[in-house]
Amino acid sequence: MTLTMRDAQTWEQMWLPLWPLASDDLRAGIYRTARKDARGKRYIEANPRALSNLLVVDVDHEDALMRALWDRHDWLPNAVVENPANGHAHAVWALAEPVTRTEYAQRKPLAFAAAVTEGLRRSVDGDAAYSGLITKNPEHGSWHTSWTSDRLYSLGELASRLEEAGHMPAPAWRRSRRQNPVGLGRNCSIFETARHWAYREAKRIRQRHEHATAEDSRDYYAAVLAHVHELNAAFSEPLPANEARDIAASIHRWVTTRFYGWTDARTVQQASLSTLQAARGRQSGAKRRNAVEERARLIVGEDA
Repeated sequence: MTLTMRDAQTWEQMWLPLWPLASDDLRAGIYRTARKDARGKRYIEANPRALSNLLVVDVDHEDALMRALWDRHDWLPNAVVENPANGHAHAVWALAEPVTRTEYAQRKPLAFAAAVTEGLRRSVDGDAAYSGLITKNPEHGSWHTSWTSDRLYSLGELASRLEEAGHMPAPAWRRSRRQNPVGLGRNCSIFETARHWAYREAKRIRQRHEHATAEDSRDYYAAVLAHVHELNAAFSEPLPANEARDIAASIHRWVTTRFYGWTDARTVQQASLSTLQAARGRQSGAKRRNAVEERARLIVGEDA
């Protein structure tokens, strides 16, 4: 399909990767290439490694286009990229504000984006196993691309429409998806699992010195990175290695600058010890007072 000038400009603005993964044949592998070369490939990486602004759903049905457009006049996908041989398609919604996938402080928007993507998938009965990493290139002649909207959406706007249509997953879905996550859910799952472990590891390493040293920081990053890679390797389709490294770096950066167990480890330990000793002292004192009072009652009883 030949793109109009307007379509090409729209896609140029929506598609953000500068050095994307791309391929003409997925069986032969996918490789990083310059953006200008990737635009000539059949398959391309949907988002850059640190951001997500395109929510892509794989619609493996012969009537994929109709499913993507049906009964959603004010939240149409921006593009539906269809395989003319079987009618299967990728439906793409573009966000006005990209969601970061690597910053510790921005985890809630990422989890929200994962839930919205799941809602979009449910709305078309899309493939639940699709990772969202690679998408059909809407500029390539192998596909039939329908440009259906140039509107950029907010997550809240899409979530509202999905709620009204009954497709938005319940909050419990986020917890259950940690068992077998895909797409943005893999990033969320690794982060949530790794961060709890990382707090404990930070406390362990920080007990080595009164003040955190460069060696402590290096050892801690190496430990977090190894743990993240271990979690990632358990997925049938792991995250790219650089995205796993970004998760580890985000956790390391946050913990070593914000977590009191790292920045004030000895102070916290001493304070905790003092608090514990004070509590034990109060408990011991109370026991002594109770014993004295009981003894006094016995003496009074004997005198009577």
